[in-house]
Amino acid sequence: MDIAELITFIKVAETGSFSHAGSQLFVTQPAISKRIAALENNLGVRLFDRIGRQVQLTEAGMRLLPKARKMAEDLQDIKRSMSLQMQDVSGELRISTSHHVGLHRLPKSLKRFQEGFPSAQLEIEFSQSEEAYQDVLKGRAELGIITLSNKENSLIESLPIWSDPLTCVVSKDHPLAQIKQLSLVELAQHACVLPNKNTFTRQIAEQVFGKQGLKPQVRMNTNNLETLAMLVSIGWGWSLLPSTLVDDRLAVLNFADLNVERKLGVIYHKQKTLSRAAIAFIELLKNEART
Repeated sequence: MDIAELITFIKVAETGSFSHAGSQLFVTQPAISKRIAALENNLGVRLFDRIGRQVQLTEAGMRLLPKARKMAEDLQDIKRSMSLQMQDVSGELRISTSHHVGLHRLPKSLKRFQEGFPSAQLEIEFSQSEEAYQDVLKGRAELGIITLSNKENSLIESLPIWSDPLTCVVSKDHPLAQIKQLSLVELAQHACVLPNKNTFTRQIAEQVFGKQGLKPQVRMNTNNLETLAMLVSIGWGWSLLPSTLVDDRLAVLNFADLNVERKLGVIYHKQKTLSRAAIAFIELLKNEART
C-alpha cells in the first residue's frame, strides 16, 4: 500500500473534492484520480461514490478513514523522531589517524568536539597515515585524519584541512649545514634517514630525486617522525621533516626542490553514509582550517 495513496484518500475525504485535494497536495486532478483508483484496486473496494460533482465516502471508505489517519499520524511521528535523532550528535565515531597528525594537529579539535558533543563517543586508532587510509577503505574506521595521498581513489573522498610544509634538514655540525648553494646531485651523495617506502612522505622525496635520475642514499627507515628528528640531530644524515618538528638542534637546508608541502586532512568512504558525529567532526575541522 502506497502512503501517498492513503494521504490522497484522506485529503479527498476531508475536502469532498478531487480538485481541492489536488490543490492542497500540489498535484493535478488526474493524478489524484489515479492514486484513488490504485488504492481501490489494491483494497478491492470502492471508497468514494461520485455523484455529479459531489464525492462521498462509501461505507468501506468511512471504515478506512480513521485507520488511514492513524497511519498518517504514525508516519509523521516517525519522521519527527528521525529528525530529532539526526539532530542529536551521539553514538560512536571511529577515527584512524597517524601519530604525527594526532599529536600535533588534533588535540584542540578533539577537546572542542568532546566539549560540544558530550554524547558522542570517540574511538581513536593511532597508526600511520597509510594504515589509517586502509582502515577507512575497508570500513574499519569512519574517518581518517592523515597525510593525504597524491593518488586519487574513486572510493575515497579527501578534504584538505592543514598545510604541512616539509623541510630538508641536517644537524648543525653536518658538512652540508655550511653549504649555501646545494644541488640535488650533491645531496644524493650524502646519507639520509627517511620514512619507509610505502609512506606518502617517502614517495614525495623519491619523486623529486627520480626526476633527475637520482636515488637518495637511505641509511635507515622509520615511520616515527620524532625518531627521524633525533637521528638527524645526532648526524646520521639529512631528512625531510614537517616544520612543526624543526627545532634549534637542526639546520634547514635552502633547498627549494625538497622544501615541499604535504596536505593533511580528513578522508571518508564515498559509499558510506556518514553519521551525524562524523559530519559534525568534519565541520569542526573545516571551521578550524578557516580560522
